[in-house]
Amino acid sequence: MNREKEFDDELETHLSLLIEKFTRQGMTPEDAFHAARRQFGGITQVKQQRRDSTGFTQFGIFANDVGHAIRMLWKAPGFTVMAVAALTLGIGVNIAIFSVINAVILRPLKAPDAERIVRFLNTNSYGSSPIASFPQFNAWSRQTTLFEDVSAHRIDTVNLTGGLYPEQVPLARVSAKFFRLFGAPVALGRTFNPDEDVPAGAKVVVLSYELWARRFGRDPKVLGTSLVLGSEPHTVIGVLGPGFDTEQFDPLPEAWVPFQIDPHTNERGSFCAVSGRLKPGVTLATANAELRSIANEYRRTLLSPNPRATFTVQPVRDAMVSEVRPALLLLAAAVGLVLVIACANVANLMLARATGRKREIAIRAAVGASRGRILRQLLTEGLVLSLVGGALGLAVGMFGIRGLLAVHIPRIGENGAGVNLDGRVMAFTVLISLATGILFGLVPALQASRTDLTDTLKETSSRSGSGLHQTRARALFVMSEMALALVLLVGAALLIRTYTALRAVNPGFETSNVLATQMSLTATRFEKTAAMGQLVRDGVERLRALPGVTAASSACCIPLETVWQLPFFIGGRPQNGSGPPFAGWTFIAPEYFDTFKIPVVRGRAFLESDRAGAPAVVIINQAMAQRFWPQGDPLSDRLIIGRGIRPEYERDGPRQIVGIVGDVRDTGLSSRPRPAMYVPIAQLPDDVNVINLRLLPIAWFVRVRSEHPSTRSSIESELREASGGLPVTRIRSMEEVEGQSTARSRFEMTLMTIFGCSAVLLAAIGIYGLMAFAVEQRTQEIGIRLALGAGPSAVRNMVIRQAMRLALAGVAAGITAAFGLTRLLSSFLFEVRPRDPVVFIASPILLVVIALLAAWVPARRATRVDPVNALRWE
Repeated sequence: MNREKEFDDELETHLSLLIEKFTRQGMTPEDAFHAARRQFGGITQVKQQRRDSTGFTQFGIFANDVGHAIRMLWKAPGFTVMAVAALTLGIGVNIAIFSVINAVILRPLKAPDAERIVRFLNTNSYGSSPIASFPQFNAWSRQTTLFEDVSAHRIDTVNLTGGLYPEQVPLARVSAKFFRLFGAPVALGRTFNPDEDVPAGAKVVVLSYELWARRFGRDPKVLGTSLVLGSEPHTVIGVLGPGFDTEQFDPLPEAWVPFQIDPHTNERGSFCAVSGRLKPGVTLATANAELRSIANEYRRTLLSPNPRATFTVQPVRDAMVSEVRPALLLLAAAVGLVLVIACANVANLMLARATGRKREIAIRAAVGASRGRILRQLLTEGLVLSLVGGALGLAVGMFGIRGLLAVHIPRIGENGAGVNLDGRVMAFTVLISLATGILFGLVPALQASRTDLTDTLKETSSRSGSGLHQTRARALFVMSEMALALVLLVGAALLIRTYTALRAVNPGFETSNVLATQMSLTATRFEKTAAMGQLVRDGVERLRALPGVTAASSACCIPLETVWQLPFFIGGRPQNGSGPPFAGWTFIAPEYFDTFKIPVVRGRAFLESDRAGAPAVVIINQAMAQRFWPQGDPLSDRLIIGRGIRPEYERDGPRQIVGIVGDVRDTGLSSRPRPAMYVPIAQLPDDVNVINLRLLPIAWFVRVRSEHPSTRSSIESELREASGGLPVTRIRSMEEVEGQSTARSRFEMTLMTIFGCSAVLLAAIGIYGLMAFAVEQRTQEIGIRLALGAGPSAVRNMVIRQAMRLALAGVAAGITAAFGLTRLLSSFLFEVRPRDPVVFIASPILLVVIALLAAWVPARRATRVDPVNALRWE
């Protein structure tokens, strides 16, 4: 390869010397070129012979092209740095988003026959939900001609007591076939058998490998020992293999117990998720068609009130990511636009560089290089650039995306731990790098390879002409950059306004200076209402006594995270045929409204006297009052709550409405307040209390004047004392909870803003590069204008006008495209219209101003051209 390079350099130098020699003898440039080429024929033959004698293979030619490309790029560090930076940015953001899409959407489940594993869904006109009742699970598990290994599963929280310290652990309740469905490896012992997965079956537990290692030091003698979960002893029968993750739970379970669902139950108030495997030969379409008829029979048997509800199945991987898929695809489209802008930018740079290399390319053609050979050499330079940009982009993309993945997205783990560099990401990097090199390199290479040898060699060494076709191509690239940048800028602005609107929403309660934590009471003595009521009174009293605490309370749920929905009837009103309405149902302790500063609009809040044996009471919110009592007085009516959903609620009699409170956005800041009911903790029937506590830990809330370093540890200590040593989860501020509720919107906004700013930066560089090149090519013209009396301001304005014509044309095209494309954003927006006038006015103005600033520097440089030096150029 080095011999070939030396010989190429020798030939090019010799041809140039011959042309200069004949020119000095009085020949025209054209005659000098033809004479030199005739005399040079023998040398080209020698060159070919030397190629043949050295066995220069196709691979060797390619290696030579790569080496030459590297040398040429090394000689132009400014061009190389700018091109590689643009490509690193464009390829890096694409790799970042693809790595997330790969982890979330493309990565297969780690399970046998994963493509046949499906999630059962309840589907109606409002959408689909994976939440299923026990009777539905039983109905699905009987469809043995369609499915196999149908399994129910749910994640709970339980206290692990005994040993040196108690702790809360995530507990998975699963049916016996679950482990076979997901291919669970067993490190020790066994998993459940069908006899243990029945009502009143044996209390057994399977440990995760991580819990076994942490709590028992990998002691094999753990089998057969008793493990206390809550207050119930369970016999350890097995340990799962390390790293077992079905991806169906968040957080990962550390213990597994049999679900023990009654196969004959008709109770619709217990819930789970259900997965199964399609039998060989059964398609998704066939299964869904059969499930529709099964749903009809189910509704007739259990008198389901919703005639439009049906059953469907969906590949479990798709069901897991159905909520985030649209956002990821939107971001993928956005980064695709960034890459196109980066390619246009680099293509512009290469067109400008090709102008200065016209003489070099002409000489290469003169020494015998065909147009295809020159085209391949120039494309090789583009591929070298794109591969370097791809390598750097891989590093930037993989590290950068992890810094932004604090938001919860299924399958990626905490802080993006599931986003890994695997074969698909590497293949994508190589493919996108190669495609990018061809995309931005093809047009400049075609333009440069068309160089006319005679015309090129007629040009003097002063400056080479750029050509009208090349100037138009560069202008088209710049206009395209401006248009695409505006589309991204508009999208980013809409999401910024959405996030701002979300942060400005009043959730209906004050989050500042409120701390929250949770305590699992599952399988403890506090499952009895009287005992739990006493625990709440003791705990709240202890918390109120802490320094700086102004209020404390307890409830079943943390606002903005989970809220129960139960049916209700209004006493004395006839029922309609469509079934009872539903409303949020939250059991709370006194001072709950004071702790969160939720206003009592009418009536009263709960009192300490609202206990078991006292008249049953309930408080509703304004949304419920306005909807169901538009003209009447709710305080004169009573509610019957939960009737018909399961037998335990039948024991909860009518409740008198004693108050109306302000609305709370309980399920999210983007959702309008729904009808809500609040009942006192101390008035829950025991059976209802057991159901609730096995589904969710109880929550504690503390309002403080200001948080001190010891506040959280003091809260934890007091609650442990009040409960007799039960652990609590990590204490969070309600501001953190509120921030987590808007994390996904913040993630989308942040990425779109990064993409939009990147696009604007690239577009500005494109405008600057084109104007700088135009000024350089028009130096002689500008010198003449100045010599004839044109003022510097006139020259400056001439350059700026040229730039702004391109910018405005691109902006006009971008506005048209944005008007059509922003409709795709409508589902991501909150309190913002897709064609928001503020965004569509401010974004183009901002982009035009940036383009003006980018053109200003070359325009100022044009005013400093020395007319005398400019007129010396031939």
